[in-house]
Formats: sequence, structure tokens, C-alpha cells
Amino acid sequence: QVQLVESGGGLVQAGGSLRLSCAASGRTFSSLHMGWFRQTPGKEREFVAAIRWSGGRTYYADSVKGRFTISRDNAKNTVYLQMNSLKLDDTAAYYCAADVRYTLPIRTAASDYDYWGKGTQVTVSS
Repeated sequence: QVQLVESGGGLVQAGGSLRLSCAASGRTFSSLHMGWFRQTPGKEREFVAAIRWSGGRTYYADSVKGRFTISRDNAKNTVYLQMNSLKLDDTAAYYCAADVRYTLPIRTAASDYDYWGKGTQVTVSS
């Protein structure tokens, strides 16, 4: 079992920045690929970014590329999502997820992730 707890969400003006954190416990963190997803009411959960267990490779959705940065600190069992130049369309609940199949390449489908946090709300205002 892996427990994931997100933090750092909130209300921010368009153009502003936020940094989300996700603390993991219950399994060796360096044996997990980690991802961030987001969801708005009535829509499916959407891939945002993912990072390899080692931190050596990252992958981003086109909609956030160049604005968001995913990183991890394996010593702190934490993954981060730095969000800059936020737009109204970035408003969503953001979820941290863990993929235990760390010997495989990074994956972007929500169905490929095994554990999920409860989410943190990000609201971007004009």
C-alpha cells in the first residue's frame, strides 16, 4: 500500500504560480513512477505530468509544457509540481498518483496508476 497526501493548492490570480507537493509513505519511494493528474467536474481525469522513479526523465501534457515542472526528492519521499504562468483553464482538482511498475517507461493513462491521493484544489482567477 502507498499513501499519498497532496498539499499546496489554493486560489491564485492568472499569471501567478503555485507549487504542489505530494508526500508518499508505505513503500520505497524510489521504486515508484509518480504522476500528477487533474480533473474538473463532469470531465475525465487528465494527465498533467509524470516523473521516472529516478527523476531522470519527465513527461508533460502539451497544455502545461513550458509552464509546469515536475520534480521529486527521493530522500523526502515527495514529488512536486511547480506551476507557473497559471491560466484560468488550469483550475481543477489536482491529484498525485503512483505507478508501481517502475521498470516500465513512464505512462500517462490514469488507469495505469495504482495509488491516488485525495487531491488538492487549484483555482485560478482573472
